[in-house]
Amino acid sequence: MRDQVERVAVIIEDDGDIRRLLEEVLEQGGFETHSAGNGVDGVEKVRRYRPTLTTLDVSMPGIDGFEAAKRIRAFSDTYLIMLTARSDEIDTLMGLQSGADDYIAKPFRPRELRARIDAMLRRPRLAVAPEEAAEGSSSVPTDSPAPRHAADPEETPSLGTDAAALAHTPVADRATETATATEPTASVQSRADSADDDGWLEHRGLQLQPEMHLVTVDGDELDITRSEFELLSLLMSSRRRVRSKADLALALRGESYVTSYYVSEADKRAVEVHLANLRRKLGESATQPRWIETVRGVGYRLTADD
Repeated sequence: MRDQVERVAVIIEDDGDIRRLLEEVLEQGGFETHSAGNGVDGVEKVRRYRPTLTTLDVSMPGIDGFEAAKRIRAFSDTYLIMLTARSDEIDTLMGLQSGADDYIAKPFRPRELRARIDAMLRRPRLAVAPEEAAEGSSSVPTDSPAPRHAADPEETPSLGTDAAALAHTPVADRATETATATEPTASVQSRADSADDDGWLEHRGLQLQPEMHLVTVDGDELDITRSEFELLSLLMSSRRRVRSKADLALALRGESYVTSYYVSEADKRAVEVHLANLRRKLGESATQPRWIETVRGVGYRLTADD
């Protein structure tokens, strides 16, 4: 029987040199790796091995990385990092919209990759919705291993102590990026104030259950991604308190309330994309919001109660 804390990674990369580099980096971090040289084979390996982490190249023969990511997201909650030589903003946005959790441009530094993976592994790993699992179950081999849960952060070894080297930025910049960060106890109190006895957060017909990973709008269940759920949960917990893009980006990386981490413009754009997708799924306008309003030049917060 496999240990529950064993970590598996699938590498989908058509460049042999980069594939071997990724295998080395991930195996040093304690992952069992399985590699594929094209998108079709990669999707099947994700289906078979049910990895904790998947790295995915964008430009590949057959189906490209964007299409592969969409197919993977139909049945898997694997942490998904897209690697590409393309550096245009539109490619970053397309990657995130396809279901990627992070997006790194080539050539990349192994230490940066390790730092980003470490940050993702600190975030709760949520299960795929039952309807999604059922949709992809027809082609899953009967001897496939059971779904793997992420290890407790205290049991999960770091991929590298040099990750902190990426975290430092001038004090003045850190102060700007984290000006709206607050003490954790404030967030906990806000969550308590806005939740009912069953743990549900509610605002104008929008309800969220953090532990069950459920969101409903006027009684109808809403299907959203893990990142969208985490952003919505933080905003609903904060109520009318404004959360900056930097604050939200840190939360997605599992680094909330830590003022020494650097937040790049790409991280902020990722937050914008996730919130734009969330608003689209909610069916609300950014100019006349029912639930989430933009505080220009500052960040986001919930709209006022009726």
